[in-house]
Amino acid sequence: MHAESLPPSSWVCRFAPLIRPRGRVLDLACGSGRHARWLAARSWEVEAVDADPTLLVSLAGSAGIRVRCADLEADAWPCAMERFDGIVVTNYLHRPLFPRLCEVLAPGGVLIYETFMEGNERFGRPRNPAFLLREGELLERVAGRLRVVAFEQGEVARPAPAMVQRLCAVRSAVAVRLPESPVPGC
Repeated sequence: MHAESLPPSSWVCRFAPLIRPRGRVLDLACGSGRHARWLAARSWEVEAVDADPTLLVSLAGSAGIRVRCADLEADAWPCAMERFDGIVVTNYLHRPLFPRLCEVLAPGGVLIYETFMEGNERFGRPRNPAFLLREGELLERVAGRLRVVAFEQGEVARPAPAMVQRLCAVRSAVAVRLPESPVPGC
């Protein structure tokens, strides 16, 4: 199955409704854009950023999506002085970006993050510890900066067996009402 035909992450679908309606969302390391497409189809304005221009080609010209090619690990931070109502990051880890993510999140903004953790080596890639979170690491990375709404870590069976960590956190001191049911299309 091609990456662009993969369904969006159930974690993203579950917590995206917390993002301000019609707000700006940063899909960081978006790949071929499965989340950017899904978010734009639900009226969010999406900034899709990835280092691979060949992956961004299929997103160029899509309604509600602005593409930006940037090497997040070598280039200057591409989103300086911008604010986002939501940030989505899946299957990507570059630890030095965490402070930046917290900085560009608007007040009331939502960070939805899901990626691999230690133990994933037995299922396949990634295997390199540089790309695997330590136990509880997502919580540590946002501690004192964002308020955690939900956190999970452990083995999942779908979409493929893996060890993952998932976090939803907000830049707010106000109580957040959790979504009660899955969003259609997930």
